[in-house]
Amino acid sequence: MKQASIFILSLFLLVGFGCTPAETTISFNEFGVDPDSQENASTAAAKLIEHLQARKDTSLVTVIFPKGRYDFYEEGSFVREYYISNHDQDNPKKVGFALENLQNIVIDGQGSDLIFHGRMIPFALLNNSNVTLKNMHIDYEVPALRQLKITKVNKEADEVVAEIYPPGNYRIQDNKLVVEGESYEFTPFTSMAFRADKRLTYLRADVAFDPASASEKSPNTLSIKGWQQVNHTSPGERYVLRTYHRPTPGIFVSECLNTGFKDVTVHYAEGMGLLVQMSENITLDGFNVCLRGDDDERFFTTQADATHFSACKGIIISKNGLYEGMADDAINVHGTYLRVTKRIDDHTLQARYMHPQAWGFKWGEPGDQVQFVESEKMELVDQHLNTLQSIKAVDKPTEFGAKEFEITFADALPQQISEMGKYGIENLTWTPEVLFSNNTVRNNRARGTLFSTPKRVVCENNIFDHTHGTAILLCGDCNGWYETGPCKDVLIKNNQFINGLTAYYQFTNAAISIYPEIPNLEDQEQFFHSGIVIEDNTFEMFDQPILYAKSTNGLIFRNNTIKYNSEFEPFHWNKHPFFFEKVDNITISNNHFEKEMDWSKAVRTELSEPNSVVMENNTAE
Repeated sequence: MKQASIFILSLFLLVGFGCTPAETTISFNEFGVDPDSQENASTAAAKLIEHLQARKDTSLVTVIFPKGRYDFYEEGSFVREYYISNHDQDNPKKVGFALENLQNIVIDGQGSDLIFHGRMIPFALLNNSNVTLKNMHIDYEVPALRQLKITKVNKEADEVVAEIYPPGNYRIQDNKLVVEGESYEFTPFTSMAFRADKRLTYLRADVAFDPASASEKSPNTLSIKGWQQVNHTSPGERYVLRTYHRPTPGIFVSECLNTGFKDVTVHYAEGMGLLVQMSENITLDGFNVCLRGDDDERFFTTQADATHFSACKGIIISKNGLYEGMADDAINVHGTYLRVTKRIDDHTLQARYMHPQAWGFKWGEPGDQVQFVESEKMELVDQHLNTLQSIKAVDKPTEFGAKEFEITFADALPQQISEMGKYGIENLTWTPEVLFSNNTVRNNRARGTLFSTPKRVVCENNIFDHTHGTAILLCGDCNGWYETGPCKDVLIKNNQFINGLTAYYQFTNAAISIYPEIPNLEDQEQFFHSGIVIEDNTFEMFDQPILYAKSTNGLIFRNNTIKYNSEFEPFHWNKHPFFFEKVDNITISNNHFEKEMDWSKAVRTELSEPNSVVMENNTAE
């Protein structure tokens, strides 16, 4: 990471994480709710924010919570219309703390538990500068996810018996299990399978929950018949029941400058733990999405990613965190491609958000630098950057809630760009540098980390422990997820990878998977990713695939140690430690493999020129 950039960012952290002489302190209980009182603290939150917004000066204010438990209910909470990247855009949202248009604020929970009821966003930060949250635990009284603990398997009767957790808040209707929240209900149809040690079960990804019938044997004990898992499960295994609905993140940040999180833990959210969009400079230090310790009866945390950053700029620093039990990745950093839907003239296009969970929020501003990509081959239409001159919504009065835009550019557009082909627009101004360091990612579904930014990425000193899929993914897709874009400067250094990739998920071809989605790879002439260094890492492997890369020019894999064990049976279709498609300038050097290697089969290369991969000075026992 560029040291100058980190130094500049650290200046604002002194405001949020430290103490200055100008600081004013306010206690949350001044607004009418004491800790452990079981009173509705939503009314106190509303009074607090009214007080903060009425301030006449901009000096630092710290809000402290006398340590204890605070309960927040939908009644008396803020009601907002928010459009949140990579979430379901169902509105309105109920919000515990709507921190809007504020500056120089620290919210210090002093170790308190903030417990939310119903379907709420605990914290929403919009249009703020220099706001920090610290020292708090965020959780829900009744999480939407439910967990079945298998207690008995009766194959002859095609039955499993299971205890439901948390107890209560369910009913059986028409032989179906219906989950009851405090303000909603749903019928789960999929699940995550966990072993008794809280690791996801080998070779079971996204297990359907579609039994023929469910009935109640006694309170919180269910008889489940006609479920395919009767032939696979055993007592002690847990199944976390869910849908794919993402209504509410734990923390939502939009269009903010210099936002900090210090020792903040999210134990559950029905979406991302933290979703940040269109914001500049974000620091997470000791931000956790995790269980309440080893004795926690829950095996799950968030319904989706632990942290997710969409169309941000400046620097994202994420360090010293614990991420476990999520239904998706620990971190995902990307922008969003707009799809060209109409060419109006040589300077003007109509373009649209395409993914059903990514629309309605600001995409760009006049002066932003953009580039154009042909979607089928995922290559630039030309190398010239253009400048966004104006942008206005087509389907809404303003950009708020819009899906489609009319965009005018400073320079003439390439002639081929029109609705007759498949073209995307990438906003390069809203792309960040990333430092992801000293974190632990473990026992989660799908993947560990996703990075899609052309700016500097450093992923170092982390532990990836039994991620169910790929530990690190470098992606990019203008066809399905519409998440930009090519990586050009990535350092993956001094990480420990422990027996990941124990099930199949999208883009999971190896422990580290460099996998842009390219429908027409064969005809692609320009490489997508470049400038990647993977060094000084330790891989503990039960299977073969270490590194997969597609459409990559310039990749170094050096000074890594690869150890082998027999915790699981090898299963992956990829039988090669190194598998490359459409690559050039790949060097694999000075690595040590702690078993004999068949070097003739260690590397598989397709759609590449001869000598595109160089192997040198690698050793094996």
